[in-house]
Amino acid sequence: MQGDIPIVDVTAVDCTPWTRFQIASVSKQFTAAAVLRLAERGVLRVDDRIGRWIDACPPSWRDITLHHLLTHTSGLGHWRDYPMIDPTRRLEPAELRQTFQWVPPFFAPGTGWRYSSPGYVLLAHVVQRATDEPYRDWLSREIFAPLGMQQTFVGSPGEREQVARGSGRDGSPVPSFELDVLGMGAGDVWSTTGDLIAWIDSLRAGRLLSEPYRTLMLSEQAPTGGDSDASGYGYGWFIGSFSGQPWFHHSGDNPGFCAFDACLPESDLRIVVLSNSEALDPAMISQLLVAVLQ
Repeated sequence: MQGDIPIVDVTAVDCTPWTRFQIASVSKQFTAAAVLRLAERGVLRVDDRIGRWIDACPPSWRDITLHHLLTHTSGLGHWRDYPMIDPTRRLEPAELRQTFQWVPPFFAPGTGWRYSSPGYVLLAHVVQRATDEPYRDWLSREIFAPLGMQQTFVGSPGEREQVARGSGRDGSPVPSFELDVLGMGAGDVWSTTGDLIAWIDSLRAGRLLSEPYRTLMLSEQAPTGGDSDASGYGYGWFIGSFSGQPWFHHSGDNPGFCAFDACLPESDLRIVVLSNSEALDPAMISQLLVAVLQ
């Protein structure tokens, strides 16, 4: 069943530390953590081929592994490569997976790097298949609850309170991405600055992932061909250096929202920026980082 997704509308109130924002592609960190946690438990392996977990894969996907999806080296495209998909309208999961197959991979797995949100949607489907449980429920119980991330949730907000309303550059409300199917695993999480700081601290301390899985997540697994700020990609994080210091970070943007989180371990510096406006200038984040490091 398809239908228009309503604009998330809440009473205009001041932002508080408990206001939840769509964190867009920062959500990929939790998808990656879910896969690694299941690998840690022996439920799956990061070198599993996708066909083990997703039925009726086309021949062109035969050699794609979970590692390729995690590192954006699968050859699959990003949303702009699937113009037949309207991200604000719901598709049933099987129809969405079938639509992904209409666009051939851009390169053989492992031979290039191309950012792919659809790849992370497929990873969320793998988590559901491996756990026999809805993705959102598994994340809530196995990641958010143990780490004390009480304000963080997955998918459409329903009747939840303290949820920010997304706005465009002119301040007007904008339709949300459909988060329960199209955004699942790729941009479906809502969170707060405090919860995301707790998330970064928990990862660094090994409270969620033991070795070697923690290091796998936070170290370069594939070169991106980008500049030093983001020269590589781990699992759910860009890896690089900023002002001569190593860091891991990720940005995200959904209609009406922008998000960014990062950590510079040598300075013990954690940065989280959440906005419910598309008017946020990414250059502002760089200026903030430079000011903090001075």
